[in-house]
Amino acid sequence: MIDQSSEPYAHGRLPWPTPDEMSDDQRTVYDAIVGGPRSQGPQVFQMLDERGRLEGPFNSFLVNPKVGLAMQEVGAALRYTSSLSPRQREIAILELVHLERCDFERYAHERLGRAFGLTENEITALARGADCSTFRADEVVVRDVVSALQHDRHLDDDLFDRAQTLLEYESLADVVVLVGYYQMLALSLNVWETPLPAGESVEE
Repeated sequence: MIDQSSEPYAHGRLPWPTPDEMSDDQRTVYDAIVGGPRSQGPQVFQMLDERGRLEGPFNSFLVNPKVGLAMQEVGAALRYTSSLSPRQREIAILELVHLERCDFERYAHERLGRAFGLTENEITALARGADCSTFRADEVVVRDVVSALQHDRHLDDDLFDRAQTLLEYESLADVVVLVGYYQMLALSLNVWETPLPAGESVEE
């Protein structure tokens, strides 16, 4: 049972339980998130607050734990088993973050992007939707695919051929799934009005 006397009880529009306030099903989701591959290696963004409560979109995974468990598994697969390189993946996410105007994902993935070698100029270009001469041809086509899927919900023949040549089918398929997954996260963050972790901000 969530202690409603503790402050803050809500995180945006959702309850914000500590681990000992969760149901068994919620705790299964929680343990998969904090005890899985996300917990290994350097922690470049804040996933938990000081009481162990989930930050960002992860708290919403607790609303329907069976669906939330499946969502966290898709996210973990995209991050840790995708055929995309870490740079390609973070470029794709940050391109979508720019188009979706999603503060939490920008906060998290700019930090991850730096950890995987994106330069400050590249991160700034992604935040502004600007060209950047240091992106390779495969990285440019990743951005183009994300933008087309966001705006048109489709790839024309020319872009499909470029993507299939530079990425091949498996990586192109991973970009398509990635766009759908992060669009879902952006919707969730917007609907639940999920704030950034305390003390964090993103530049306008």
